[in-house]
Amino acid sequence: VQLVESGGGLVEPGGSLTLSCVASERIFAVNAMAWYRQIPGKQRDLVAAITNGDSTTYSDSVKGRFTISRDSAKNTCYLQMNSLNAEDTTVYYCGAGEPYITETTFRVSEDYWGQGTQVTVSS
Repeated sequence: VQLVESGGGLVEPGGSLTLSCVASERIFAVNAMAWYRQIPGKQRDLVAAITNGDSTTYSDSVKGRFTISRDSAKNTCYLQMNSLNAEDTTVYYCGAGEPYITETTFRVSEDYWGQGTQVTVSS
């Protein structure tokens, strides 16, 4: 297992959670890191990504609420999630790969995946 997520759980609406993804040193050093989420029956969507130069990109649905960061000393990528609502409930996956430029931002090739961590927002 090369990517290991943690930090999911149950939180009330308006609350916060921080997800962590520990990668092997080999993967973390050369790849961009990303967080995705997948609602059952739908495709896996990018939530946020960060390059090893600390450039970031976010989906419109989480912009201003979520923050992605990385700690090279710990080979760890974080997703700080604030102002959570019921629509954020799903499984979150950590990914890693090569960044590539799109028309407006960048994306990350889906080379490596974690096992996923469940986030549930409910009162």
